[in-house]
Amino acid sequence: MNLLLPKATSEFGSTEYWDKFFKARGKKAFEWYGEYPELCGILHKYIKAKDDVLVVGCGNSKLSSDLYDVGIKKITNIDISTTVIAQMQKINRHRDEMQWKQQDVTQMTDFESESFSVVLDKGTLDALTTDESEEVINRVRAYLSEMTRVLKIGGRFICVSLLQPHILKVVLEYLPTNNYMFRVVRCMEAERKTAETSSDGTSMPVFVVIGSKFKALPQKILEVCMAGDKIQRMSSEGDVMTLISDVQKSSMVTNGLVKDSSAALSDEIQLELYSTSNDRIPRYTVHVLDQKPKRGNGKFAAFIVPQGREIDWLFSTPDGRRKLQESSGHDRLAIVSMHREFTYPDWNQVQEELNPYITNLAPNSSSTKIPYLSLDTNVGHRELICKGTSEFSGQYVIEDVLGDNNQMFRRLIFMNNQFTVQSEALLKLIYSKDGTVMEKSVDKTYLACQHHLYMIAGLNTTGSLTPSENKKKKNKNRINALLVGLGGGGFVSFIQELLKHIKITAVELDPSILSIATEFFDLNQTKNLEVIIEDGLEYIKRAAKAPEIQKLDDILFDVDSKDPSVGMSCPPEAFLSKEIIDAVKLLLKDDGLFILNLVCRDDKLREKVKAGLRNQFTSMCSFKLEEDLNEIIYCCKSLIDETEWKKNFEKSKLDDILFDVDSKDPSVGMSCPPEAFLSKEIIDAVKLLLKDDGLFILNLVCRDDKLREKVKADLRNQFTSMCSFKLEEDLNEIIYCCKSLIDETEWKKNFEKSVKELNQFASKKKTVNDEDLIELQEFIKSLKMS
Repeated sequence: MNLLLPKATSEFGSTEYWDKFFKARGKKAFEWYGEYPELCGILHKYIKAKDDVLVVGCGNSKLSSDLYDVGIKKITNIDISTTVIAQMQKINRHRDEMQWKQQDVTQMTDFESESFSVVLDKGTLDALTTDESEEVINRVRAYLSEMTRVLKIGGRFICVSLLQPHILKVVLEYLPTNNYMFRVVRCMEAERKTAETSSDGTSMPVFVVIGSKFKALPQKILEVCMAGDKIQRMSSEGDVMTLISDVQKSSMVTNGLVKDSSAALSDEIQLELYSTSNDRIPRYTVHVLDQKPKRGNGKFAAFIVPQGREIDWLFSTPDGRRKLQESSGHDRLAIVSMHREFTYPDWNQVQEELNPYITNLAPNSSSTKIPYLSLDTNVGHRELICKGTSEFSGQYVIEDVLGDNNQMFRRLIFMNNQFTVQSEALLKLIYSKDGTVMEKSVDKTYLACQHHLYMIAGLNTTGSLTPSENKKKKNKNRINALLVGLGGGGFVSFIQELLKHIKITAVELDPSILSIATEFFDLNQTKNLEVIIEDGLEYIKRAAKAPEIQKLDDILFDVDSKDPSVGMSCPPEAFLSKEIIDAVKLLLKDDGLFILNLVCRDDKLREKVKAGLRNQFTSMCSFKLEEDLNEIIYCCKSLIDETEWKKNFEKSKLDDILFDVDSKDPSVGMSCPPEAFLSKEIIDAVKLLLKDDGLFILNLVCRDDKLREKVKADLRNQFTSMCSFKLEEDLNEIIYCCKSLIDETEWKKNFEKSVKELNQFASKKKTVNDEDLIELQEFIKSLKMS
């Protein structure tokens, strides 16, 4: 099992936190350092029975007594308090080899130089270093100097400390520069004991500093061990301080979560868990969210995101995670994501690995047994297909990921933006008799990006928006378009597959993208698709200066910016310069459309871009996607009024959309369609593609009556009008939905007309037997109106 090191990404004021910590706990703060049972695992690695041990600032701790009782006899204890020394001598009078002396640790005059092989300090350094004043720091240096004097060459200074930043700074300034090999080890046992016994369930990281004294060291040796036995060599004192600070900040976060059940109410809290075998990349990322307590909710749960699904909107965005948390049935939810650089054997091992850390995120009042939630009781499936480097976009991976309803998706992801899918394709799987996948192919009718639907909607209206001579010609529906930005090729493949009257020239800057699209996403160049590898800006300028300009029906910009500082991630600013827009206008036909995918986080910049385009084109309209930042902008050189825009966009839509697709999951209770086909995302896309008076027709096959009614209720909420017909002898129920308002009389009149025409056609063509014709009156009578 991996041991994990937590780090917090939130900012905390350390000085303020520590001040509150010590003020609230007073002397009880020093109970956090642990006693022999918690510290022995570390101490016995550095203290042996033959050692002469000096315990500085012994106080009334039992640590010396316990060490003595396990065979470490040569122990001398000192403390500045005469009373403490007298008490401890009396308590330990039967331990006759152990000595007790009243002594100031900054002036250990009773001891000769190099008298001890171990100097053991539990909390004394922390008690001395009360602040960063010059007086205090000088006193601490005097202590460390005396400690060095009495310690033998080869001896160990062992200091149990909470390592506040100013204390760690003093230790790091002194030990490595005075020929000490420096090591700091985290004591998890002391922390767990404190969390179990403290009234509020909180604890702070406890560290053991081990300074091994040498006569001379050729270079500084700085080591840390934050979990398990793995020792990590650090390159500088600054790196040590950063690592310790990360651990302390993480603890501050978890303490806040334990004490306050609404700590993550307004803003989610993010933590990262690192494997001791890889401290560069987190093994897990955890987002903690709170919501106001609701009756019937559980106090706390953890949700494990299956591998490959961490880049889904629900898990990769704050809005998505908030939506997941609200539907989880728990007041606090820890959402755990895995990372592609690691392997995760199975669900049980992931839980076992996470449990010690997830427990620390629970409110103090919650149950000790934490429920683990997920989409399924496995860790998901992610298969690395290819790894490479692009000259323009850096490192990338192509991976196949299992989604809902056992659907397999192929994704292209650039590693400089790991939580964004650059391109996605749905894979068609061919199985062997034993259920293994024999072959995968790309389903070119799948469109991953919703904004592409809106770009196609504009593309398909070309030539119908304004009067044109082209409309009189035989090839009036032929559309020639230029697309800047190829991506994985899913957009153009969809157009090739379904809109064969459109010819596209796609311009792509990165040759690696074309190779990826061709090899892994089944992109084929045909008479309707030509891909040109060139800078899109240069291509447009060159085409506009050609002696004979080839006029285009549409020009589409769907190209990402590589500059994250601008506030506009699509397109790069240069694509909206006057020079480029003028060239675009030269290349477009009078009734042609310039279609822009605008992705902009800055509202002022968004409005500036739209105002600029409004000034450069005669007509413009736009559509903003609800859940995404994308806004699709349509521009034309000719005058088009609002009515004309809407009428022609409507013409480009579909009259009917039919779903008649089986589910492969027999456990759901609904064998047609798969659940994913009824998701809000898909139904919204269906509504977008349908004309206002168009019909969505669904074949619903469902054994579970409650689920059947839920499906129908959801569709009733999403469409203005709905009716259905249940077949008597089968489980099938045919559901008809429309965006427009249709009353019962209208439904029946239209169905009556349709059924008569269908029966006449079937009878004439002998496509079915007469007894299988639709019984008109029975059908109309059995229609259920909603």
